[in-house]
Amino acid sequence: MKKMPLEKVFTLIEPGPVTLITTFDGRKNNIMTLSWITVKEFTPEFVFITGPWNHSYHALVKSQECVISIPAVDLAETAVRIGTYSGADTDKFEKFGLTPVKADCVEAPLIKECFANIECRITDHIKKHNIFVLEGLAAWIDEKRKEKRTFHAVGDGTFVTDGRKINHRKLMISKLPEGV
Repeated sequence: MKKMPLEKVFTLIEPGPVTLITTFDGRKNNIMTLSWITVKEFTPEFVFITGPWNHSYHALVKSQECVISIPAVDLAETAVRIGTYSGADTDKFEKFGLTPVKADCVEAPLIKECFANIECRITDHIKKHNIFVLEGLAAWIDEKRKEKRTFHAVGDGTFVTDGRKINHRKLMISKLPEGV
């Protein structure tokens, strides 16, 4: 093995796919690209990090809600480009030709072009680390959408895509003793 620089180890562990987070600040919708998001245990709860450097941060703090929109690999370039603009001076829905769809439980919109959307409420904000904990309120999936492969940021400007699924469910089922 070759020694790896410690400051690069984050590229070895990637928690979830690149997502688009939509917010509504009371005046306008916004979208931010987020490459670090993870599921909390096996629940519809999620954790991500963003801070005051990001325009969406202020809408998250104010509204205490958002939508996690999951783009497929065919939207990878769009998702990356969204992350290079600020919602302070750009209407990202208009600029990138995305369609906002009214959500059921939150004011932030779903993104029609994404294959899945999860409406969320913020349940905790750990300011010291800029961590947001969210609870899923409603989820939507476009079953007719052909492309559903997600893509993941490696952390150095490169991405990997999901490929073939491997099913090992039978190996994970625990055998309980009779009567339990």
